[in-house]
Amino acid sequence: MFNSLQGRSAVVTGGSKGIGKGIAATFAAAGVDVVITGRNQADVDAAVAELSGKSGTVTGVAADVTSPEDCRRVVATAVERHGALDIVCANAGIFPSGRIEDLTPEDIEEVIGVNFKGTVYIVQAALSALTDSGHGRIVVTSSITGPFTGYPGWSHYGASKAAQLGFIRTAAMELAPKNITINAVLPGNIITEGLVDMGQEYMDQMTAAVPAGRLGTVADIGNAALFFATDEAGYITGQSLVVDGGQILPESQAAIAEQ
Repeated sequence: MFNSLQGRSAVVTGGSKGIGKGIAATFAAAGVDVVITGRNQADVDAAVAELSGKSGTVTGVAADVTSPEDCRRVVATAVERHGALDIVCANAGIFPSGRIEDLTPEDIEEVIGVNFKGTVYIVQAALSALTDSGHGRIVVTSSITGPFTGYPGWSHYGASKAAQLGFIRTAAMELAPKNITINAVLPGNIITEGLVDMGQEYMDQMTAAVPAGRLGTVADIGNAALFFATDEAGYITGQSLVVDGGQILPESQAAIAEQ
């Protein structure tokens, strides 16, 4: 149904853990050569070892997406290793909790810096290479939290995720003449190390809120990102795809009970 992505080149920021590692695994299984990033070299090395043996290669580089210089270095590394860069998955993100009255300027800047500015910086760094590709693809990992839902303690996180969607809409118009598309995947509650760390009670509550009756997997997000990277998705840009098992749909908990 879809043309092969075998031999394409991708960068996945925040690819050493969680959703990013799942995206990298999905792309590598499809034959894409992937460079993953993470702030901790040991985490990057562990993820590369775990993702070895797939159709596409997976290598890593330690980098901080809040640094434009680091973002340029990541792109240069991908081009050097693969000869080109076709796909950028702007996935790096953090989600510390903090009530509004307790948020410090540093708390706010940290979340906006990684989640929003980091997205902009990696896109900026990759523009030349993606233009040269002739079929550049950018996939942003946003969230249902912010654009659609709210959760106490995540006001700054939600704002950063909504900001990403505002960015992609105008970016889509600016990048279209360069044959570059930019779209976003909006995960619901996905089973990752971070979600598990929030405890079983939280996971049970979230599962109960999902009409599909389960939490999502990193492969669910990886498959959505892979679709946006295909040639067949070339006429889709500036759009967002919710992947949440129907979590944002019910009017109330009672609506799920009526299924």
